[in-house]
Amino acid sequence: MNMHKLLKSKRRGSVIPLAMLAVAMLLIVGTGLLTLGFNSRTFSVRTASQIAARSAADAGLTKAIYEMNQKLNVKPWDGDSLPLAANQTLPNCCSFLNYTITGDIVNGYTIESVGKSNHAEQSVKCTLKLKGPFEYAIFAIQGLELKNSAVVDWYNFDDDDVVMKVATNSTASSAITLKNSATINGDVIVGAGGDPDDVIELKNSATITGETSAMPAEQELPPIIVPQWLQSMTLRETIESGDDIYPSGKYEGIDLSTGSELYILENVTFYITGDVTLRNSAKIIVEENASLVLYVGGKIEGKNGSAFNNEAQDPKKLKIFGLDGCDQMSFKNGSEFYGVIYAPNADVTFHNSADAYGSIIVKNFEQKNSATFHYDASLRKNVSIDDPAIAFEVSNWNEN
Repeated sequence: MNMHKLLKSKRRGSVIPLAMLAVAMLLIVGTGLLTLGFNSRTFSVRTASQIAARSAADAGLTKAIYEMNQKLNVKPWDGDSLPLAANQTLPNCCSFLNYTITGDIVNGYTIESVGKSNHAEQSVKCTLKLKGPFEYAIFAIQGLELKNSAVVDWYNFDDDDVVMKVATNSTASSAITLKNSATINGDVIVGAGGDPDDVIELKNSATITGETSAMPAEQELPPIIVPQWLQSMTLRETIESGDDIYPSGKYEGIDLSTGSELYILENVTFYITGDVTLRNSAKIIVEENASLVLYVGGKIEGKNGSAFNNEAQDPKKLKIFGLDGCDQMSFKNGSEFYGVIYAPNADVTFHNSADAYGSIIVKNFEQKNSATFHYDASLRKNVSIDDPAIAFEVSNWNEN
């Protein structure tokens, strides 16, 4: 064998180890890719399960809050039977939710919600607080107008209280209008997504001392439900004069004749299925140690010189709740008005320059010239489980 053949033979022999080396490298790379793919898939499945479990936990929290607020509609409050869920399946998925609610009305309630998906588990916990309907000085769903020199301010507040707020759900142009020299001594909030510069119209020298902003989501107003004990009572005829003392009950209406006075001498609740009319100089007088709660199915009209006279000068002693059919309230008070009004379907007007104290939650609000509305900030804190239009809201929360 000559040298040429020998070299050719060696070159042929060296190809085999190279080929085996290449195959080994391909096997190593392929195994690595398979391992990477498997790990990626495992990670994706684990992450998806964790997301699904967290979604289930959030859904449980939302459902628990909803169930607690539904319980508020049943009076009296039953704190011994709280909502509970165990391994409830979420629709269209393989996740489960569980939640428990512990606590009491004095110390507060805690919700713990656990979501499960495959082997993943996520939990969230929150505490609830009662929120009353009178968090705002004035909340007008569609809009409000303050005439010339009208003022909205506040009292009964502590140094650490959040500033007074006037708000609307509306995003329409000029939904909030302040005429010449009108003033709001606080913040003004417009509907979600609205532009405060467009929604709020300030005429000459009109002033907002606080900030203007848009709310993050539309404000939902709880419905008014007449207590069952009132609904079940026999319907009585319209109250037409102040000569008699009327007990709590269900009445067709109130129609006080000119100059007459209806005295409320104790804690009284009226369910008025029709209208409330106070003719010229007629008065409903709530004595200092008494209180009046009105559920009104129709309109309220106070004619010239009429008054709701709350002698305790405490807005919590006079509460007016407008039901679905209550679409208009008109006050021409001959004296200062101390009270709260919650009527989501009503257009409410204060006609004269007499001062008003309390809180207003309505569809539309108009305050005439030179009138002053004073928000009682203590209304935020004095909330009872038996009050109408209350709701539970989250005060703080954490997740695991």
